[in-house]
Amino acid sequence: MARVTTTNRRDALRAGAGLLAGGALATGCGTAPTTAAAVKSPAAPATAVPDPPAAPRPAPAPRAYPGLPAQITHGPRTRPLVALTFHGQGDPGIAHALLTTAEQHGARLTVLAVGTWLDEHPEIARRVLDGGHDLGNHTQRHISVNDLAEAEARKEITDCADRLSRLTGSIGTWFRPSRSPTASPLVTALARRAGYPHVLSYDVDSLDYTRPGAAAVTRKVLSEVRGGSVVSLHFGYEDTVAALPDVLTELGRRELRAVTTTELLS
Repeated sequence: MARVTTTNRRDALRAGAGLLAGGALATGCGTAPTTAAAVKSPAAPATAVPDPPAAPRPAPAPRAYPGLPAQITHGPRTRPLVALTFHGQGDPGIAHALLTTAEQHGARLTVLAVGTWLDEHPEIARRVLDGGHDLGNHTQRHISVNDLAEAEARKEITDCADRLSRLTGSIGTWFRPSRSPTASPLVTALARRAGYPHVLSYDVDSLDYTRPGAAAVTRKVLSEVRGGSVVSLHFGYEDTVAALPDVLTELGRRELRAVTTTELLS
């Protein structure tokens, strides 16, 4: 029987280690396998790790526009821009249709949302922002805010602001009073204290809430709109959905672009 010396045993161990290291290099693995079977086995496929969901689009906060009045009715007349502003309540399906139609035409809107509507359809807030539109405050219950006592009027403004903040991280970019094109001095002051430097009014009223028909809505808007105009429209009316493509097409023909109110005034 051959004598096994310490030197022989050391040489054998070195040779075995070399074979294992060679196997590790051949498979491209970072750690050498521990058995011959492991060297020959194919590497297990890597487990796919899904991408993390995209972060929500940050919700802009209100901003002050030095030189502009407390109540804004229109933007600069020298620029070929208009703002189509929508009072946000009613059938959410109609709201989605209006947003999609605007986006298909490359237009961006301003949505003044009613707080109770957001309570019923909270997903709308994020849908508006994700589409690149402005989102603002149109009071909590859509009642005549100018006719309320101070405490009640304040609550109408701040309750809706709280809904917007909870859903988007911001109180919204604009405040518009409910049931009136302009805010009383008291409501203007309350809105400012709530964080809205300006009240957003308008210079073109589509009267779509009277249900005059899509053609009448189109005529009313196009007969009055011009550069810098802020147009009042509403979610919740099928006439408005039907009128919007013709309104946007004609605005384009006149080289007027529908943008958010923020862009109109920037």
